[in-house]
Amino acid sequence: MRIRELASPNHEPRPAGTPIDMLVLHYTGMRSGAEAIARLCEPAAKVSSHYVVEEDGAVFRLVAEDRRAAHAGISHWRGHEALNGRSIGIEIVNPGHEWGYRDFPALQMAAVCDLCLDILARHPIPPRNVVAHSDIAPDRKEDPGELFDWQGLAANRVGLWPGPDPAPPPEAEVMGLLGVIGYHTDLPLPVLVTAFQRHWLPGRADGIADAATRARIAAVAEACTR
Repeated sequence: MRIRELASPNHEPRPAGTPIDMLVLHYTGMRSGAEAIARLCEPAAKVSSHYVVEEDGAVFRLVAEDRRAAHAGISHWRGHEALNGRSIGIEIVNPGHEWGYRDFPALQMAAVCDLCLDILARHPIPPRNVVAHSDIAPDRKEDPGELFDWQGLAANRVGLWPGPDPAPPPEAEVMGLLGVIGYHTDLPLPVLVTAFQRHWLPGRADGIADAATRARIAAVAEACTR
């Protein structure tokens, strides 16, 4: 895999003693890859990611992995906050929900998979910590969204995909199970369910904790405890 170097000035030292144990996937949510890269490299914007993957599969490194990039913002996962300090961020070029959300091309997904495997070979990131921006900031973010092929990535050893769904648990247990997965349970249940669906129920994002959604939540929670 060829990685093109394109340095962003927007990075800082990582906090001392903090492991790199998360991989956060985003979409750019801008009209073009060039526009997104320009913003990620603009000092005044104060945002960045470690990598950008174009729709044709081209991969750019903007920030070295040992530096903290500014991609996660206000965020929470599995009891940790301010996740820029412990994560690697990949921006995947897609217009997003504001500019004409569309499928991620096969070449792009293949490059994302190869890049993730390369990163995972260097860092002890557990599958449950390969997450969406919408997982760690569900009240603010939608990316990479319900069209992203999380199941395909998991089939190639990137991230987590559950086994068969069990019987759906009672509605009263849903919030606790979402907490087991890693979500910040101070947020409203429909917000968390929507984020969960975007990741683990392909094509769906209605925030309704029906039987199918509850069963899948239980399956993912069980997989997170293995």
